[in-house]
Amino acid sequence: MNSLLHFLWFAVFATYCYIEALVRCFIPVKRKSVAGETVLITGAASGIGRVTAFEFAKQGSRLVLWDINKCGIQETAEDCRKLGVEAYPYVVDCSLKEDIYSAAEKVKKEVGDVTILVNNAGVAVTGELLSIPDKQIQKIYDINILAHYWTVKAFLPAMMKNNHGHIVSVVSVAGFVSVPFLLPYCSSKFAALGLHKGLTKELAALGKDGIKTTCLCPFFVSTGLIENPQSRIFPILKPEAVAKRLLDGILCDQKKIVMPYPVAMFSFVEIILPERALTALEKFLRVVFDVKKHE
Repeated sequence: MNSLLHFLWFAVFATYCYIEALVRCFIPVKRKSVAGETVLITGAASGIGRVTAFEFAKQGSRLVLWDINKCGIQETAEDCRKLGVEAYPYVVDCSLKEDIYSAAEKVKKEVGDVTILVNNAGVAVTGELLSIPDKQIQKIYDINILAHYWTVKAFLPAMMKNNHGHIVSVVSVAGFVSVPFLLPYCSSKFAALGLHKGLTKELAALGKDGIKTTCLCPFFVSTGLIENPQSRIFPILKPEAVAKRLLDGILCDQKKIVMPYPVAMFSFVEIILPERALTALEKFLRVVFDVKKHE
């Protein structure tokens, strides 16, 4: 009887939540200000990281920019300064834990506490699993997921002390939809999505409601990370559009952003479709890209 009452209470509460969510669709969401916030972006020399830095600069944020590409990161910093904000470039190899921790200490001393962390740096290798060298698989995991742990461990303590901050994970649609010949990348993004979900729940359990989290899951983006991506249905995204959507989600404290949105339904489709129908759907979508041959 007690269990039945709990179930009925949950059913009523869930119905209320659905109605509340529906009403909110018609009410403009209040956007927070990130002016003066110290924003650290990894992989900021090019692609999504570079244009995201520009979007934050337009909002008046202070920028800490990390990348292994010295010339690229300095160029991004200079372009951000032209928009009237402070920008601090650091050459950091995000595949090395020691490099991340060392750079983090420099940032704390030279700039101050980071209040918004954007884990954007990522690498990918295409090819058959058995042909991909072990060192490349290791590097994919070092950058795409382990670096997220090290940056979070470096900058989260200050956020928790002040109960203020925002942690952003640039993941991928590959974080919940696997693609042949991109296995190490997909599995690393599955892990990054899992970290985002787990960290979000852990912060809530600790009562740190002032620390927000956002996860970005875009379809293929024309950054050169994957060569010549194509799909019969979904468009290849532009970095500028992705960065604008990401910033909008951050300002609204949105937990998860999927681009384009219909792709978010794929996880549900995997559950309801029979295996043969799912295979037929994947063939219809025709997601392809250039696959590298490894010696």
